Amino acid sequence: MQEYITTVSKYLLPLCMGFYAFECFSILFNKKESDRGFLYLRQNFWMFAIQFISFVNLALVSRDKQYIYMYVLVQLLLLTIVLIPVLVYRKINRFLLNNMAMLMGIGLVMLCRLSIEKAQRQFIIMVVSLIISMFVPLIVEKVKILHKLTWIYATVGLLLLSVVLLLSESTLGAKITYTISGLTFQPSEFVKILFIFFVAGALWEDHSFKRVCITTVIAALHVLVLVLSTDLGGALIFFVAYLAMLFVATNNVLYLLAGALAGSGAAVVAYHLFSHIKVRVLAWQDPWSYIDGKGYQITQSLFAIGSGSWFGMGLYSGNPDDIPLVEADFIFSSICEEYGVIFAVCFILMIVTCFLMMMEIAIRQHNNFYRLVSLGIGVVYIFQIFLTVGGGIKFIPLTGVTLPFISYGGSSILSTMLMFFILQGISIINMKEGGKRRVRRKRKVSKEIIEVELGENSSGEEDSGEKNGEKVGQS
Repeated sequence: MQEYITTVSKYLLPLCMGFYAFECFSILFNKKESDRGFLYLRQNFWMFAIQFISFVNLALVSRDKQYIYMYVLVQLLLLTIVLIPVLVYRKINRFLLNNMAMLMGIGLVMLCRLSIEKAQRQFIIMVVSLIISMFVPLIVEKVKILHKLTWIYATVGLLLLSVVLLLSESTLGAKITYTISGLTFQPSEFVKILFIFFVAGALWEDHSFKRVCITTVIAALHVLVLVLSTDLGGALIFFVAYLAMLFVATNNVLYLLAGALAGSGAAVVAYHLFSHIKVRVLAWQDPWSYIDGKGYQITQSLFAIGSGSWFGMGLYSGNPDDIPLVEADFIFSSICEEYGVIFAVCFILMIVTCFLMMMEIAIRQHNNFYRLVSLGIGVVYIFQIFLTVGGGIKFIPLTGVTLPFISYGGSSILSTMLMFFILQGISIINMKEGGKRRVRRKRKVSKEIIEVELGENSSGEEDSGEKNGEKVGQS
């Protein structure tokens, strides 16, 4: 019976994920929010189906009762995510909400598979992060001075990065974490948000050459501190986010070309300055020649992806633990191995629809500050996905960044959830402004109709008066 269930599950899971991805595109193409309600419910159905099938497999194969308790707790968390924000914020973007829950659910399943203790810690972090993030849409909507705090964002961000550079200890060759009272966190994850708000505040109204130069210098300082901390993945994310926001704010192709050239030159310099970058490039170019050393991580990742094939080996049937740091840097490879490539492709398509929705929120926003914030969050999110997945499949050299909502790490969970709820706040503003514009249009149309009717009535009365006058004259 157990073998029958696990074998059938191998085909059911990619099927459910495929249907979920299909629902994502259906929602994007259906522009009327009133018609999306049933599609949101179908998303929830497929999400909970994947959760049920996954945890049944984990419990059956491992014979561990802890998975039953974790299943109940995870489902309660996901229900809270898809229900409570909708009740608190009536105009919340349910598409982003459902996808956030879906990503967190998959992340918890994979962490339960890899380490039940880490999954339990991640669960607690998610609960705390959700409680904190629930206040963010209200702040975005009600606080009217966020666009005026430009230099505060820059100052606080640079201070946090500098503290890590000067006081933190090196971890795997990079200074990226800082510990306070036994609590370790990664400040650069939160500085990403401050950086986006800084760039948006600097360029939303004034994008003269002088302002662009000042903003570029301060942005370059952020990147430079990250480079000195050898957090090169983070530096690359900051650089790409700034370049995208600068181009959209100024609509100047020359800035984009100059930034691309500067970035290429900086990459060459970094390659010659940092030995571990040379190691990563060598491992990317030919990992098989260094399979016992430099290329071990990437070769094990490729073995895992290849072993999974289309439908995966099934939960607890693969060997994801053979990949070093699998729960942080290579969790996508473990998804491919045990869920299968079809599941992983649909997973990526779902993430792409998240990015498209973020861009839709940016396009609909009439406030330039919030438009740039939405754009910056979208670019940071999708580019981080690109770096993680691309490094795991040997498309690009490894950068050591995490997969948002999936990889193990408290700072990544909280910062990504904050970014999603910032977008929720901006989306709520869009919905309310759209409602007000529709009301104004209806009032304008009604006023025009009344004026036309009054005009016709008055002209009718004049015509009748003229006719009566003619009759009197004739008599």
